[in-house]
Amino acid sequence: MVNPVNVQTPDGPMPAHLWLPESGSGPGLLLLQEIFGVSNYIQCRAADLAAAGYVVLAPELYWRLGDAQVDEGAADVVDQAMALVSQLDWPTTVADAAAALVHLRGLDEVQGGAGVIGFCFGGGLGFNLAAVEEPDVLVSFYGSSIPGLLDLAPQVTCPSLHHFGLADSYIDADTVAAIEQSLSAGGDVRFETYPGADHAFDNSDFPLHDPDASALAWSRTLDFLADKLPAPDPV
Repeated sequence: MVNPVNVQTPDGPMPAHLWLPESGSGPGLLLLQEIFGVSNYIQCRAADLAAAGYVVLAPELYWRLGDAQVDEGAADVVDQAMALVSQLDWPTTVADAAAALVHLRGLDEVQGGAGVIGFCFGGGLGFNLAAVEEPDVLVSFYGSSIPGLLDLAPQVTCPSLHHFGLADSYIDADTVAAIEQSLSAGGDVRFETYPGADHAFDNSDFPLHDPDASALAWSRTLDFLADKLPAPDPV
């Protein structure tokens, strides 16, 4: 079950969504959205993580743009989303994500640490957040802004897992290779690539969805979390 919550920021409350595991407590995961917002897909992934034993918090990162939201069924959904994300101030959004991580860590239900998982826009944001806030783990799916953030790589010291498709329309294979070389230079980093998979291959509501790559990446994600941020076994 998902519950609405508010995350306090210096500029007021940021709306967010909280999922609890069946046990009522567990390690925390901050789930950072794609450019489409806290979409049906993001909510489904949050529910999947809660079912695996995690307390999941997904903040509405477009909250500063007023009543902004994307019509998921519209033909121009990508254009809508790009118009919204282009209005965000990056440092302020990083600060909002940091406030959400602080909120998550402070919940009574969170036991055993707190990590970050992000998709596309959220994957890059999570990488930046991991450089300044030291979560316990980071999982990034095709972080679209990571190529411009590689100078932060030495500051990302938590165990991390990165997923990239090798047929990504937005991050070409040479760039993916450069990211892998930079991130794998030190620390506890896992880097997984998926031949033939395009951008947003995990999003089952998006035309670029790749079911095989999605299933493999999700299985690897759950294995990584079980190793680095384990949830207690169900009673």
